[in-house]
Amino acid sequence: MEEKDPIEIEVKLTAKDLWKFSMYHSYRGLQGLFNIIFSVAAVFLLITTWSSNSVSYRVLLIVCALMFTVWQPGILYLKALKQAKNPAIQNAMTLTFDENGIMVSQGEESLEIKWENIGKVDRMKDMMIVYMDRVHAYLLPDSVTGEKKTAIRGLIKEKLPPERRKRI
Repeated sequence: MEEKDPIEIEVKLTAKDLWKFSMYHSYRGLQGLFNIIFSVAAVFLLITTWSSNSVSYRVLLIVCALMFTVWQPGILYLKALKQAKNPAIQNAMTLTFDENGIMVSQGEESLEIKWENIGKVDRMKDMMIVYMDRVHAYLLPDSVTGEKKTAIRGLIKEKLPPERRKRI
């Protein structure tokens, strides 16, 4: 088999990238479905029972309607802003994809991750997420991968079985 050239990208995450990732995890699956149903139910009750409710009950329904649609995304953004100020996030990371796996380097430190040690790779609208396990992941926004995105996706498809990659 022919050895392919390594694909190297420099990743510098923004608060917006971290926020999108947090929103993705907060609003997918059953939790996201619950959030939507809860918010829609609160708005429905607010509209249909407005004239028959006391002011305190209206305020409670408004709070319930805004909880998952405004406040939670706002809190997640504030958390992402704080996280983006962390030196580990502020300093750019270099990821090199090759036949053996992914080499992650930041400053003087580096870590080699073999393909078999990667938990899974998932794709959301404008970002690839490389999970090491349920807690640790590397975010690869399309703004960072640029024209190398297709080559990275091809390498991931070649090296990871379908059950360990989603929407790639």
